[in-house]
Amino acid sequence: MSRSSAPAGTSTRLRTVTAAALVAFTAGGFAALTACGSSGSDSGGSTTPPPPASANLTGGLPSDLESLASEAASAASSAASEASEAASSAGAAASSFAASVEARATADEAAAKAALAGVHGKGNATQDVQLSGLPKKETGGLHAVVVTITNHGSSTASFAVKVEFADSDGKVVDSTVVGAKDVGAGKQATPVAFSIKDVDKPLFPRVAQAQRY
Repeated sequence: MSRSSAPAGTSTRLRTVTAAALVAFTAGGFAALTACGSSGSDSGGSTTPPPPASANLTGGLPSDLESLASEAASAASSAASEASEAASSAGAAASSFAASVEARATADEAAAKAALAGVHGKGNATQDVQLSGLPKKETGGLHAVVVTITNHGSSTASFAVKVEFADSDGKVVDSTVVGAKDVGAGKQATPVAFSIKDVDKPLFPRVAQAQRY
């Protein structure tokens, strides 16, 4: 039994619809390819969208970086404040030390200077004097020595001592005079001699003159 053929009109309509669909599909694909080509580079590759304009960017440093920057600034400010306070404290300590020494020595200093005024050479009492340095933490940073005067004689006597502070080359940077009045036989006196010069350099104290009177 033979298969019956479709009517001629139906076959014609089917070919018409199929052709129309093929044309529409081809046109759509071509339009898509054209759109891709127009947005690509000359080489036909895809491109990365341009970055946003700087005017549209918002925000600042990440919070953790802001915190670190704030802590660093705070630490620097604190260090500067501590350094200033330390310098002020050291200056006050030096002034206090000098004032206390001068207050104790004022009465004897004038007499000691007068006793040394007529002395030539080392004087007659250098063997009675010894120097011992004072730590700078106790002097506010000043160069200072304890002048230990021992009366080796058999009677009460007064003493005048000139102390020099020299640099490493032996050059005298500063000098001062201290005295001790009415030191008993076999007794000691311990005035303090100091210098406010070249506090940041090493200085070497020495007995320049010592007179028993």
